[in-house]
Amino acid sequence: MKKRETRISRNFLKYPAGSVLIETGNTKVICAVAIEETVPPFIKATEQGWLTAEYCMMPGSSKPRARREVNKGKVSGRTAEIQRLIGRSLRAVVDLKKIPGYTIKIDCDVMQADGGTRTASITGACVALYDAFNFMLNAHMIKEFPLKHLMAAVSVGLVNDEFVLDLDYEKDSQAQVDLNVVMLETGELVEIQGTAEGKTFSREQLNKLLDLAESGIKNLIDCQKEALEID
Repeated sequence: MKKRETRISRNFLKYPAGSVLIETGNTKVICAVAIEETVPPFIKATEQGWLTAEYCMMPGSSKPRARREVNKGKVSGRTAEIQRLIGRSLRAVVDLKKIPGYTIKIDCDVMQADGGTRTASITGACVALYDAFNFMLNAHMIKEFPLKHLMAAVSVGLVNDEFVLDLDYEKDSQAQVDLNVVMLETGELVEIQGTAEGKTFSREQLNKLLDLAESGIKNLIDCQKEALEID
């Protein structure tokens, strides 16, 4: 089944070092990169930098209204898990030794949610990060480009025994199996999150889902390169 159309708009915001609006079907996420001249205490003795991410569902992103988590006094378990996933994934493609003394903070704000917000966040954030590192190079903040590879993420699943690429909310809610796959442009895997709900799945089905994810991610990498105007 054909994946939803993805559009990536660079320099979407004025102030961040890198920012994009990524639209995947009806899902819309703004990814913005901030640079801080400090590092966490556990990094200070390592002569390298750090990268972390925050994720937020904006109030108008869903129906009913999503509550601002700041008013709850803490982030939900879902939010914490997603922002850790985004940070882990992006650290896999960044040489932290090339950004010594800096912390890169990536904000992924979901403006409209229709499934795949975490995967869209990773795909969009990678493009924003590319622009942010070019900003740092041009400003002589760093000496070498730290991004080792482009990377993207997509969801795949089994819905009514049919293999589906890039699940929207309706299909995700009906899925017997749901996988989120993060992959480098080289084809190497960064992370797989997979769950069966109501029905188990075989190794053969898993392999088919991964093949489907790889084809979708190759298309997303092409979309990233088109947005970045690189080969």
